[in-house]
Amino acid sequence: IWIFHGFYAEEKLVGNLASMSASERIKAIQKMPEKMKKKREIRNKVLKEITEKSRQGRARHSHCPQCLQGPALLFRQFGNTLAEYFHLLRLWHRALKIIGAEFGTSVLSYFIFLKWLLTFNLFSFLINFSFITIPQFFAAEPNNVSFTGLELFTGAGYFQQTVLYYGFYTNATISKLKNGPSYNMQLAYIFTVGIYFAICFLTLLFSMAKSFCRNFINPQTYSGNASRLLCTWDFNITNEKAVRLKQKNLSTQIKEDLMEVNREVLNFSVLERLVRIVIHLVSWAASLGTAVAACAGVYFLSINNAKLFVKGRNNDLESQAATLVLPIVTSLLNTFVPFFYSWLGHLERFQTPGYQIYVTITRNIILKISIVGILCYYWLNIVAASQSQCWETLVGQDIYRLVLVDFIFCLLGSFFGEFLRRIIGTAVCVSWGPPEFDIGRNVLELIYAQTLTWIGILFSPLLPGIQMISFSIVFYVKKVSLMMNCQPPRKAWRTAQMMTSFIFLLFFPSFLGVLSVVAVTVWRLKPSEECGPFRGLSSMYAAVSNWIKILEGYTASKWVVWIYYNLITSELFFFILSVLVLIITYLYWQIIEGRKTMARLLRKQIIN
Repeated sequence: IWIFHGFYAEEKLVGNLASMSASERIKAIQKMPEKMKKKREIRNKVLKEITEKSRQGRARHSHCPQCLQGPALLFRQFGNTLAEYFHLLRLWHRALKIIGAEFGTSVLSYFIFLKWLLTFNLFSFLINFSFITIPQFFAAEPNNVSFTGLELFTGAGYFQQTVLYYGFYTNATISKLKNGPSYNMQLAYIFTVGIYFAICFLTLLFSMAKSFCRNFINPQTYSGNASRLLCTWDFNITNEKAVRLKQKNLSTQIKEDLMEVNREVLNFSVLERLVRIVIHLVSWAASLGTAVAACAGVYFLSINNAKLFVKGRNNDLESQAATLVLPIVTSLLNTFVPFFYSWLGHLERFQTPGYQIYVTITRNIILKISIVGILCYYWLNIVAASQSQCWETLVGQDIYRLVLVDFIFCLLGSFFGEFLRRIIGTAVCVSWGPPEFDIGRNVLELIYAQTLTWIGILFSPLLPGIQMISFSIVFYVKKVSLMMNCQPPRKAWRTAQMMTSFIFLLFFPSFLGVLSVVAVTVWRLKPSEECGPFRGLSSMYAAVSNWIKILEGYTASKWVVWIYYNLITSELFFFILSVLVLIITYLYWQIIEGRKTMARLLRKQIIN
């Protein structure tokens, strides 16, 4: 029975490989955890299977018109060629290979994370532009405000009467034909934003689970210490530059694995341990005190900003320029305080670079999320409660300025933190040498920028498009700065769990905090009376309640009404759903522990 089962599995494998294109088939065979002799046998069987199928096809279609076989073959070849070109045109594929070969997986993880965030913003921009912005163009009124150029920095003036902000969107049902289909802007706005956040939630959970499985549950399956040296060379590479790049990449990965295996354990005396504990405590006290002082400064500046600009705003140059004070001070704190945290990390002298990066990231996340929390309190409790005609647009303009100024300071951080540091380390203090790429500081800049973008989607639907452009520019600037100014890490070390940590920090506290802010805005706050798609309603969510009341009169829509009252507005449903999620999580964790136990027992048996 076992022999028959193995024979059937191999026949099924050969059939699946025969149905693939040539490039996909080669990659699939290369990835098999088999000996070279076994791989050759499978390849020969696949080629034999393909030959037999082609003969049978010719015999079967010998009586068919020849005109049908030619287009089918051309179409198949065109599809295979197109798939190969799409594979070659993957975004920044070669740049990421070069970075990984020169600087290792620790620095590479930052650029992969940046590329991952770029796809998030591209998806958000396409959804918002398709379902919110394009329909608004059919109901838009002409903009009579003149463009002065200052709007690029302040986000006010001409931009205030465009699709960039919430206040410009209509609350009417759009219909170009008299008896044709209509488009409800209120429902489109709230459902588009809600569905996008739901997709982001599921995507983040799936990405965390996938990364966790790859790096924590069964890391050897994906790393393969010995197999990387013996079985991973791609013999299809013939270009000399590509060969050198592949050699350097493999060399860097093997060095990281060896450093991970041969990690040195330092033994300290009692006095040395006491001194290190004191240094750690003083560093944490200094970092937390700096974060509290920065948050207090942002709070009092935002209160002063509310007094000056919310109750009475002027369109003169001085008033517009004064709106940049809050984002500039906030960006100054977010840019230069992390340099202080990096200096504290070097002062503490951690045993491994990984510990230093995780501590630096923790301190930065406390600083940046606290500042974002202060700003959200200012927007939802002070700006929203003011007597402004359109407080949602004011919030959108504030977030636009924060995103823009943060992007400028991100570029300045590369100049001061890397270029000037290289000049000092190579010309003034030669013993310092060129700087290393600060992963913790740069990653938290990305998470902070993405958090602002998620908050701003409700108030400025096209903000992801702006962030998408800024992330693209940041990638190239950081890449050039890395190659010109930075040196590879002095200690080669493997960061298999780094990407998992980045996604987790993006999910909590960043994304879950944004969901809390959006939920308060949608369910609790009263929209402006004179602008936006929800004008005149008690809350944004009231648009959904009104729509359900209309559907109650239609027999065909009874199922939607039933789902709304029995599932969406039911506390019992969400309680049962939460219990099921907890049970599934517990069972999943037990499976993980079981697999780890089995792996340990198997390892002991192999050793014995």
